[in-house]
Amino acid sequence: MGDTAKLEIDGKTYEFPIVVGTEEEKAIDISALRQQTGYITLDEGYVNTGSCRSAITYIDGERGILRYRGIPIEELAEKSTFIETAYLLIFGHLPTRAELRRFSELLTEHQYLHEDIRYHFEGFPSTAHPMAILSAVINASSCFDPTILRRDPEKFDVHAAKLISQVRTIAAFSYRKSRGLPIIYPKKAYKYTANFLHMMFSSPYEDYELKPEVVRALDLIFLLHADHEQNCSTATVRMVASSGANLFASVAAGVCALWGPLHGGANQAVVEMLMQIHKEGDDGSKFIAAVKDKKNRQRLWGFGHRVYKTYDPRAKIIEKGLSRLIKGIEHFRSVVRYSDEA
Repeated sequence: MGDTAKLEIDGKTYEFPIVVGTEEEKAIDISALRQQTGYITLDEGYVNTGSCRSAITYIDGERGILRYRGIPIEELAEKSTFIETAYLLIFGHLPTRAELRRFSELLTEHQYLHEDIRYHFEGFPSTAHPMAILSAVINASSCFDPTILRRDPEKFDVHAAKLISQVRTIAAFSYRKSRGLPIIYPKKAYKYTANFLHMMFSSPYEDYELKPEVVRALDLIFLLHADHEQNCSTATVRMVASSGANLFASVAAGVCALWGPLHGGANQAVVEMLMQIHKEGDDGSKFIAAVKDKKNRQRLWGFGHRVYKTYDPRAKIIEKGLSRLIKGIEHFRSVVRYSDEA
């Protein structure tokens, strides 16, 4: 018999098994609580509730630790790429060269959207929120592949690759739509992140100049945000999928959860905050004073984290990556300036 936890209710004692996670963290299995006692638990916000066992991501907010499949995020950020990391998260191990080549080929093969999906983009106003377009088109794109709707387990790797690849295409098309710009199709010659930049910023007759420093910086951001335990959007995807809904429909629901300002939408709130400060000609001091004023309801976005109580390990990595990006761009500009003068 393993360790158990005892719970006393109305003079009766009940025992529930203690389970141990991948990082030796412990939990009490109360799945039989109602059956044995007639009671249920109340945990608003799921602050102390694990809905399943998982070995995908581990977070220790007090010590600022983030690991994917047991590998520290710092190590992955230094040595891996987003696509390698995505493979690690999905299949449980870093890919061999052959596995990575196969996965990359699947991404390239399925990066194009069915041409009829273009009509969906045309139906949205130019003011439509990108997350609304992203969610709707992800859901709609599943209609063009019957095997997705049938939830064929043998094709899961293909469906996963198709989703990861097409979500980038949909996001780029959504951005172009919001700017009234013509759609730019992906190129087979470009890798995942470079292709995203190409679709975002190229023009019909002039390709966007892909600087290695910029591609690497964006790839790093993708890697750092590839997973973050069972947060709001992940929990939403799992909840919808538990009904038997297909992968695309489940992820479309997760996008809607990610939209909220208390989750992924907080990034939008930060950008809007900075734009407002700039618009008002403020150097930030007036805004900070308004935040500190208890009579004012002004919020400061982008600081603090619900999980990380000491520091966010991703922030340190992004800071280092930003420094490399700035140095790389400055070097590029100095080379161009020298060649022009020569």
